[in-house]
Amino acid sequence: MDGLLGSYLPVIIFLGVSIVIPVVLVVAPYLVAYRNPDPEKLSAYECGFNSFDDARMKFDVRFYLVSILFIIFDLEVAFLFPWAVSFGEIGMFGFWSMMVFLAVLTIGFVYEWKKGALEWN
Repeated sequence: MDGLLGSYLPVIIFLGVSIVIPVVLVVAPYLVAYRNPDPEKLSAYECGFNSFDDARMKFDVRFYLVSILFIIFDLEVAFLFPWAVSFGEIGMFGFWSMMVFLAVLTIGFVYEWKKGALEWN
């Protein structure tokens, strides 16, 4: 019986740690937080500009452009990892397929750079 219970000891330790850490992380801010908010701290802040009254008001589209660029190049990295892991088995076809993929992304990056999408003035 001791051997069976001993095999569950790592699971019990894991569950204990996984309960203690979130409880500590939730309780700690209440114990160490500085409780003197000013009006600037209490004001609403969203997307780099002050909030406004009308939801149909025009605003800068660069936030969306930067997020789309991040998603595009984040996907590039996400495709590079499995390609690098299976590089030995995919052969020359897989290599040149990835080179075409990287070339298309590089052309898109250069196009966005020339258009000034990465400038934040």
